[in-house]
Amino acid sequence: MSDDVLLAFLVTLAAGLATGIGSVIAFVAKTTNRGFLSVALGFSGGVMIYVSFMEIMPKAQVRLEAAEGPLEGYVWLTAGFLAGMLLMAIVDRVIPSFGHPHEPMPVEMLGNEAARAEYLQQGTLKRMGVFTALAIAIHNFPEGLATFLVLLEDSSVGIAIAIAIAIHNIPEGIAVSVPLYYDTGKRGKAFLYSLGSGLAEPLGAIVGYLVLRPFLTDTWLGAIFAGVAGVMVFISLDELLPTARAYGRPHLAIYGMMAGMAVMAASLVLFKL
Repeated sequence: MSDDVLLAFLVTLAAGLATGIGSVIAFVAKTTNRGFLSVALGFSGGVMIYVSFMEIMPKAQVRLEAAEGPLEGYVWLTAGFLAGMLLMAIVDRVIPSFGHPHEPMPVEMLGNEAARAEYLQQGTLKRMGVFTALAIAIHNFPEGLATFLVLLEDSSVGIAIAIAIAIHNIPEGIAVSVPLYYDTGKRGKAFLYSLGSGLAEPLGAIVGYLVLRPFLTDTWLGAIFAGVAGVMVFISLDELLPTARAYGRPHLAIYGMMAGMAVMAASLVLFKL
């Protein structure tokens, strides 16, 4: 394994393990800081959208036009982008309907014994936590591949995407941990489920890379990068921004998105100097 591949894997692994950070926050925080989460998720969405349209798509277009010509290259670019969005749409359709909530159970619920008793009577808590972990793992698989491939192509852009993914994995860790702990009373079990859902990210990176490596011609690599952009845009529009707004701070979500775009633009300029 080359140094570049190892670095890309380690960064993708770190982004995936951020679900564990969310789990820890769920256990130590007394209240859910909705304002912070709105800004953080909006920031992540801004980074992903900006990078997708301003960095990944142009690079994919240059590669495809060089390999296939202007018209055919543009067709490949468009097809790859739409295929990436379609992939995530299919993933959303096949997972359980409540498995990827737009707002996790607030951490305040951990201290509410009356509400806990009611949920236990309904028998939904464990199922909610397990299905949430499964759904997040399914989502994280293509996210991991996308982050990994971008890291191999451009480490500066890939690290920015990995940070954005890590931020968005934190509330996912909360979403897994709270109902499972609520059901079992065991922090360790809830933490392991949360951490496991994040490990799908590096798994997606390695499996995807091993499967795709024999097909990585310039044309297919360009199309795959266009697909990565489609995945990132879909995640931002379908998950990050709606979740940020669900925390009750829609303006903070937009301000966070603008800040993410501005920081990403500035960092790209600095890397080009």
